Order: sequence, then structure tokens, then C-alpha cells
Amino acid sequence: MRILFIGDIIGRPGRQTVARLLPEIREEFRPDFVIANGENAAGGMGITQDTAREILNAGVDAITLGNHVWKKKDIYPYLDQEARVIRPANYPAGCPGHGWSVFKLEAGRLGVVNLCGRIFMECLDNPFLVADAILETLSVETDVIIVDFHAEATSEKSAFAWYMDGRAAAVIGTHTHVQTADERILPNGTAYITDVGMTGPRDSVIGVRKELIISKFLTLMPAKFEISEDQTFLSAVIVDADPSTHKAVGIERLQRK
Repeated sequence: MRILFIGDIIGRPGRQTVARLLPEIREEFRPDFVIANGENAAGGMGITQDTAREILNAGVDAITLGNHVWKKKDIYPYLDQEARVIRPANYPAGCPGHGWSVFKLEAGRLGVVNLCGRIFMECLDNPFLVADAILETLSVETDVIIVDFHAEATSEKSAFAWYMDGRAAAVIGTHTHVQTADERILPNGTAYITDVGMTGPRDSVIGVRKELIISKFLTLMPAKFEISEDQTFLSAVIVDADPSTHKAVGIERLQRK
């Protein structure tokens, strides 16, 4: 089973980049399933029903989210209705939506899980323990499990991947918007990358107009962040997994302009 995972989509430039590049990437790599992190898809912070539908219509099969999931209120009812849009599972009980979904493909049954880290972020339920509970169910309902671990600290991402080694086919780090060069398969068969990167304006500071960020560093004055409209790119990873063993057999970084 081949899964393409697209890094954090940043605003309209990111959505347009997915629509422009995904058809040729699909043609070249023939993924069985495409996942994209969309937590910054609407104006650079949060996601709306319309932007979620736009991403799905562009050829993405499932959207994972992150710590900005609640920024746009119109997404709340949609999270309950649309199984293809997955919010972090470690928000407290009673929040809209769901933290994982199962998809039946020709290649096998795929489980997609979304979790948020806690270091330098909101103090949510412990993602390690929440993952234990989820995997107890998914391990018998799926052939391949992919986890989007949306976290700030490299140490937390790495520790979580080692904790998942052999239980999930892949742990894909999101949130920090810079693609790392540490993709590998851990000893017990879990593919891992600390951060898959972002999809949107390349000549920016993690998606925001660079002059605004530079000014903030120089003056410490507050500024409204605006998404850059400069040259864009797409960051992703391709994970190959064996449904018969539930483990990864390959992981490859990808960037396209």
C-alpha cells in the first residue's frame, strides 16, 4: 500500500499548489491514498467547510488537522459529518469530530490517526496514552495505520515515534512547516519523519510574508500576519507499507515547485 502524505497546506496559495501539482504526482507515484494536513488551509489558520471541500475535490482522500482546528467555527458541524476530515484525537470528550478514520482500499484497510503534542502547545490529553487506546481498536480493524503527530518539539515527536515503533506503519510529524531530512524506518517497521514540511509560499517565513516577520523580530511590535503570495512549493512524503505485516517498507521525501 502506497500513501502520499502532503505537508501543512498554507492558505489559498497552498490549496492552489495542491490542485496544480497533485494530478502529476498521482500519475508519477500512483499512491493508493493521499492524506494532507489542512489545519492552516483557511487564511493561514484553521479550516472551513469550503476549504476542506476544495482540498478533497483537488484529489486529497483525507485531511488531518492540528492545534488550529477550532479557529473557524463553521467547521464544527462538518467535523461530525465528514469522516475524511480528522481532528486531533486527544482533545477532551465532547469536542466535535473524531480523531481517526478507517478507509477500505483495494490494497487493504487503512487507519488514519491525528494527535497533537503537548510541549509548547495546549495541555491536551496525553497523546501516548490516547494512542494506546486507539491502536487497541485499530490494530484489529486495519492493515496499515498512519499517524499524523502534530507537535512542536522534536524530542516529543521522536519519542512518540519510538513508542509507536512496530505498532503503526508510519508516524508523520507536522506543524513546524520545515521539512526535515531524517526520514527512516525504525527497527520494528515504523516509518518516521520529524516534519513533512509545508505546502504554500516558499519565499516566506513558514508561510507568512517575510517582511512582516522580520519587522516583528526587529521591533517586537504586534503585526497581523498575512500569507505570502510568492513562489509556492509542495512538501510531502511517500510511505510504502505491507498490509500483511502492518509495517513500512519504504519512506521517501518529496518537494515540488
